[in-house]
Amino acid sequence: MSSLNRRNLLKVTVSTIAMVSPIGAALGQTTSLADIGAKVIPLPTVTVYTARDVLTLDPAKPVVNAVAVVDGRILLTGTLDDVVGTLKGQRHTIDDRFADKVIVPGFIAQHDHPLLAALTMSSEILSIEDWALPFGTVPAVRDKTDFIDRLTKAVEARTDPAEPVVSWGYHPAFYGALTRQDLDAISTTQPILVWARSCHEMILNSVALELGDVTQELIDGFSSTEKKQSSFAEGRFWEQGLFAVLPNIAPLAASPERLQAGLELTRDYMHAKGVTFGNEPGGILSKPVQDGINAVFSSPDMPFRWSFMPDGKTLIQGSSDDNRVVQDTENLDSWYGGMTSLAPNQVKLFADGAIYSLEMKVRDPFMDGHDGEWMMDKVDFERAFRIYWDAGYQLHVHVNGDAGLDRVLDTLEMNLRRTPRYDHRTVLVHFAVSAEDQVKRIADLGAIVSANPYYVTALADQYSQVGLGPERADSMVRIGDVSRAGISWSLHSDMPMAPGDPLFLMWSAVNRVTSSGRVAGPEQRVSAEDALRGVTIEAAYSLKLEDEIGSIEPGKRANFTVLDRNPLTVDPMEIKEVKVWGTVMEGRVQPVEVTERKASLIEPIPAGPSHAFAEASFQHALKVVHSHL
Repeated sequence: MSSLNRRNLLKVTVSTIAMVSPIGAALGQTTSLADIGAKVIPLPTVTVYTARDVLTLDPAKPVVNAVAVVDGRILLTGTLDDVVGTLKGQRHTIDDRFADKVIVPGFIAQHDHPLLAALTMSSEILSIEDWALPFGTVPAVRDKTDFIDRLTKAVEARTDPAEPVVSWGYHPAFYGALTRQDLDAISTTQPILVWARSCHEMILNSVALELGDVTQELIDGFSSTEKKQSSFAEGRFWEQGLFAVLPNIAPLAASPERLQAGLELTRDYMHAKGVTFGNEPGGILSKPVQDGINAVFSSPDMPFRWSFMPDGKTLIQGSSDDNRVVQDTENLDSWYGGMTSLAPNQVKLFADGAIYSLEMKVRDPFMDGHDGEWMMDKVDFERAFRIYWDAGYQLHVHVNGDAGLDRVLDTLEMNLRRTPRYDHRTVLVHFAVSAEDQVKRIADLGAIVSANPYYVTALADQYSQVGLGPERADSMVRIGDVSRAGISWSLHSDMPMAPGDPLFLMWSAVNRVTSSGRVAGPEQRVSAEDALRGVTIEAAYSLKLEDEIGSIEPGKRANFTVLDRNPLTVDPMEIKEVKVWGTVMEGRVQPVEVTERKASLIEPIPAGPSHAFAEASFQHALKVVHSHL
């Protein structure tokens, strides 16, 4: 290539290359174009990917058919002729393996829990919905009889009579009460632990209670609240009662080998769903546990990057010194490396309880008259909010009920009046039950929403009859109103509270079709394009990463999800049927490979780096996970 041609090419692309290669960065920062002409500088080879459609979400070029990538970054987009013409003599290759596919910005799992997913996905999944996993689909439980039959078969399949059988997914609001008498009827010799769908309740059979040394005398020593939320006779423990017995039963529920296998399954599952970047909101504050997660998720062969957001709830409980709280938060950065990182200057707080346990705080009583629960006392919540607000952090707040939302918005307004901040992007996470009057207030206060549309799909029918009643159940996750108010919103799964499948989240938000097939709250439906933005650029915006990922624009990371069809042009009811071919993550092409992993969840696997788990307190890990839901 002549010096003249090289200068012409650099004239077009030097600002982009400055962001995407060490050579370019040096040139862009320290070397003038005039100095380059006499130097022989080998420019990196550019790869040009072609596709039937490339949906960029770039307003300047919304749909193209070619995207040029260099050093893991996007260099150019446009028609193939335009891209090749701009490259001129620069070394490049054309990769047409996606010629009959559709490329969209890489899907972002804005709010998922790898550790909790590992624990649940490595158990016997007997849940209210189908779970499509890399080894196959686990069908939904039809009723209590079906649950008992399938759990019985799982117990009978065990060859080791001492091996605990852990099941996840049972929902009392769907199937009725479950007690240890039901489980004893299955086996009085094999320990059985049933983790409820909410992850806030567990039922044990008699032998599991015995192995865990859980006795009536133990429960009699609990606090008043723990006693009220425990039933030794039924073998059932929920909320604070579950916290209290976890030190006894955690060793039955988890092992280093099972957790490693579960993390590998979670990795493969999310890759198969097209995820290229994810975030754990409220990263686990146990270094040995995090080391175990890193043994899988920090590996250089991970198909996506993952960031961890500090858990402000736990951090403020560890110190009465506000400055120390912030310092302790910043010190967590050293816990991560490779493909994992700390989400910078972001923190997770908690308002009210979980929707799956019907413990969110609501303005009007639940149908049975019970009240919800606060996950942080008001004084702790306001202290944590103030500490991190004054330190310039972006706050992500778990909130499910409209009364919970009132507390969050009141606290946000108080801090805005006390210390005004521009572009604070306080994120309202989950956004299950809200009221119309709260939408305008969200907009006025500059907050944004991270919503879980799956609540409507999975829960609206049942919660119309149990808990909320028809009106509140059908208006859950009112992102139609939020969108019309001009508020930024994104979608998340809270895996395993919903399948970590961005296309399924899109389908749920666009259609709002419930498990019975009806449409709940049709006025809250959104367009397919807005839903795609919700799992890409708006998800990036919620994490303050919109300049790095979320759309296909020059200078951003080359993160793409490759699909067999265009999710914006298919029938809206077919969005969840669109297939993921694979991903491109920072220029690395990664097809989805279906592998058989179910056996590894039952048979022991060789010891490896993740045996750092063995040093951890499993009961502590499960407590932290439980408190995050």
